[in-house]
Amino acid sequence: MGDNKSAKTNQSETTFIKYISWIATITAILMYVSYIPQISNNLAGDKGSPVQPLVAAINCSLWAIYGFKKTPRDWPIVLANFPGVIFGIITFLTAL
Repeated sequence: MGDNKSAKTNQSETTFIKYISWIATITAILMYVSYIPQISNNLAGDKGSPVQPLVAAINCSLWAIYGFKKTPRDWPIVLANFPGVIFGIITFLTAL
């Protein structure tokens, strides 16, 4: 009987972790999409600092590589960080 309870607990934890990973993926994507107003301001001549988006792009690149190379691949990590690479680079370049 104890094994059944343990199996249910492990399944509940696995389900919880799965949902949290996808919620975190969505919020990370939203975080990097929020660079769009800064990109617009940069293009309009109201330049922001290029340092933070450059560091974000580097960080996201490393995490995306990690998630892609991990076995099995960790798609929530890859998908959460890929927009950070793109938007971080665009924000950096427009801030120069």
